[in-house]
Amino acid sequence: AASAAPASLSGMPYGVKDNIAVKGQPLTCGSRMLEHMIAPYNATAIDRLNAAGARAIGKTNMDEFGMGSSTENSALAKTVNPWGAQLAPGGSSGGSAAAVAAGLVPFALGTDTGGSVRQPAGFCGVYGLKPTYGAVSRYGLVAYASSLEVIGILSQDLQVMRDVFACIRGKDEKDQTTIDWDQISAAHEGSSAAAQRAGKLAFIRGDAGLHPDVAAAYQKTKQLAQDKGFQVEEIDLGTLDYAVPAYYTIATAEASANLARYNGVRYGHRPDYAETPIELMRKSRSEGFGDEVKLRIMLGTYVLRSGFQDQYYVKAQKIRTKLYNELAQLYQRVEGLVLPVFPTPPFRLGGVELDNFQQKQGDRFTTLANLAGLPACAFPGEVVNGLPIGMQIMGPDGSEEKLISTIEVLQAGRSFVRPPEYQQLLYSSCTEAE
Repeated sequence: AASAAPASLSGMPYGVKDNIAVKGQPLTCGSRMLEHMIAPYNATAIDRLNAAGARAIGKTNMDEFGMGSSTENSALAKTVNPWGAQLAPGGSSGGSAAAVAAGLVPFALGTDTGGSVRQPAGFCGVYGLKPTYGAVSRYGLVAYASSLEVIGILSQDLQVMRDVFACIRGKDEKDQTTIDWDQISAAHEGSSAAAQRAGKLAFIRGDAGLHPDVAAAYQKTKQLAQDKGFQVEEIDLGTLDYAVPAYYTIATAEASANLARYNGVRYGHRPDYAETPIELMRKSRSEGFGDEVKLRIMLGTYVLRSGFQDQYYVKAQKIRTKLYNELAQLYQRVEGLVLPVFPTPPFRLGGVELDNFQQKQGDRFTTLANLAGLPACAFPGEVVNGLPIGMQIMGPDGSEEKLISTIEVLQAGRSFVRPPEYQQLLYSSCTEAE
């Protein structure tokens, strides 16, 4: 059953990523394919928030079908980072992160398939929670990669994030992949290794190919953890270099199956004219899907072809299992693994600093949690050269509360840093009011 809804959410407005169904509101997924789609029902997460008195006030922009790291792949709108109009807000939940960072809403729902909540949270200097797989119902979420994606939360306030998670988590008869989170969490806290790993955090050894600003922020976070009384263990994560290839193999394979339903016959973009059903479907998909979506569908179809499954897809699933086992062993002795959310600071829009391939390679730190189905929470690290550098902490199944509490300890005594342009806007508004 769902957890009891916190009274603190009553009357609170929030934003919703445009691949989560809110009855009567658009459900475009940032794509021409669903440009005119209106959701006929609520996602379970929306129903639970409504029951708590929270109110969805609008949909937020995203990379098309969740495929991207900058929200530039949206076919319908442009989103910029509140820290600078020339900067990407991250993706694919860039609209949710930007709305929260700009102070438009106290929290927003996003989705995380390979880092799509945590990376934009890091780029926009807010908190972003990717829950344990199955902790939050996916009913009402438009599918991209079903075994990887989860509904997550972005907020400026950890207590708000905690309350929202308590509200939306729990089993749902409409989604058979949901789990009894309270039972999983209790097992985590009551395990024989709980006392052994208490107060211990892991950091990866070396700079791991990080941009100098990110490397400096990572080292400061490590020092901060030690100053706050945590025991720090430096580790070598052997499977880290295989995470991105495995992730994109599995994600594109699942996307090619999930997106096969969009053909202009039952729903989806319908071309103005077609002489045959085959031409109708061809035009619908060629006009309705953007380049990145087409690329991933083709890649997914390729890796699932007869004769190629063992070479690519099966091998990727073996890497996934090995990664999970490696992390499970790590969590026998530490409470969490701290990593950057992205190897560079927020990059400029337009592929000026990072091209599409480099952006994909940047997912190496976030895809771990999705492949393993484990929780992770992004938090603002340092502000370096005027840009926020996001960090994240990953933990074992059901450890969301522990992750949030750990971040509270790390950030005790530190005030939340808002974008300079937001501060200027707030000051101007107050001055005008006087």
